[in-house]
Amino acid sequence: MIIGRSPLRISLGGGGTDLPSYYREHGGFVVSAAITQYVHVTMHRTPLKELVVRYAQIERVARAAEIKHPIVREALKLTGISESNIEITSMADVPAGTGLGSSGSFTTCLLKVLHKYKRHFIHPRELAEMACHIEIDLLGEPVGKQDQYIAAFGGVTAFDFHPDGSVSARPVNAPEQTLDLLEDNLVIVSTGIYRAASNVLKEQDDKSRQNDKSMIDNLHYVKELGHRSLEAIETGNLAEFGRIMHLHWQHKKQRSGIMSNADIDRWYDLAMDSGALGGKLIGAGGGGFLMFYTEQKARVRRALSEAGLMEIKLGFDYEGTKII
Repeated sequence: MIIGRSPLRISLGGGGTDLPSYYREHGGFVVSAAITQYVHVTMHRTPLKELVVRYAQIERVARAAEIKHPIVREALKLTGISESNIEITSMADVPAGTGLGSSGSFTTCLLKVLHKYKRHFIHPRELAEMACHIEIDLLGEPVGKQDQYIAAFGGVTAFDFHPDGSVSARPVNAPEQTLDLLEDNLVIVSTGIYRAASNVLKEQDDKSRQNDKSMIDNLHYVKELGHRSLEAIETGNLAEFGRIMHLHWQHKKQRSGIMSNADIDRWYDLAMDSGALGGKLIGAGGGGFLMFYTEQKARVRRALSEAGLMEIKLGFDYEGTKII
């Protein structure tokens, strides 16, 4: 049995500028961190003459072309795997639709496993690009490239998304003590609201394609905040990073009327009143996880727990997508 593991992610700055509808005209920039919450994919041969795919549903088909799960179907086609006596299963630490990049992590993990099955080595950059090709080019999802790249590379990483489609990646140049402190001072809680990222991102994608001035100006400013976030982390000024995160959230909410709601605003204000320096919804918005930076972690955690919000453990993953 082949077992693959791919990390989920949090965006630390510049999120939203990695969509092709924006970066192909203006260039994008995102600081992202892979975290120790994972998607797993397993694959093995079976004695049965059927192809079995297990996820939230179970599919049993005679040929790969009959698979309903679009990512699995396209990944098998792209890698040239046509056997009918295999079983593929996916599992995740956190449900899909929560803003942690699960679709991109699943796609990179599946491709890593398929290449292992074929005994082919695949570089993280090639893995990320192949995952992007499936989700963006073949399936036409209005998503960005951040999720696939940070899942493949791992770590705390800065990405430049160039107009020609190429991507530059480099590790954030901060001392180990700074990254440890950043990791320790972040609090992530679930809103209990699940949504498809593509539904939230479609409005941004459509407006960017139409060159809507307010949307483009918003993303320009968010990209600038991404660069400022990187500078704050690399110079060890994490309190400034927290304040920039607050500015990011204020501008992120302006992109769509469904970005937030009364409950999310109330929980956000509660965390800020309890000592958070800044926060935001992770991912496209509309639900999922709220993330806060605080130097008074006990107070913030207690306030959010008393409000009924469940916290998940956060650690940075420095390995990226791998076979285990």
